[in-house]
Amino acid sequence: MLSSGESLYNVDMHIASGRVVGGRVELDADLPEGASVTVLVMEGDGTFEADSETEKMLLEAIAQCRRQGTTPMAQFLDELRRNE
Repeated sequence: MLSSGESLYNVDMHIASGRVVGGRVELDADLPEGASVTVLVMEGDGTFEADSETEKMLLEAIAQCRRQGTTPMAQFLDELRRNE
């Protein structure tokens, strides 16, 4: 059980892409020695279906990224929790 002020989310995360070469993951980024990592593997053709509301949200997010707009992490997590 979490005490007040604790969170299930780790806000100190980085995203790094890479490829499997010879059975090992080779990243396109440098991570600190001993860093704990989680690997997500893309399967299939990478497509998905979204309803009109989700599509609108994604298009707005893409436009925001292009404008280099950001959302504070606390606000982002609050929005995620409200949409669960």
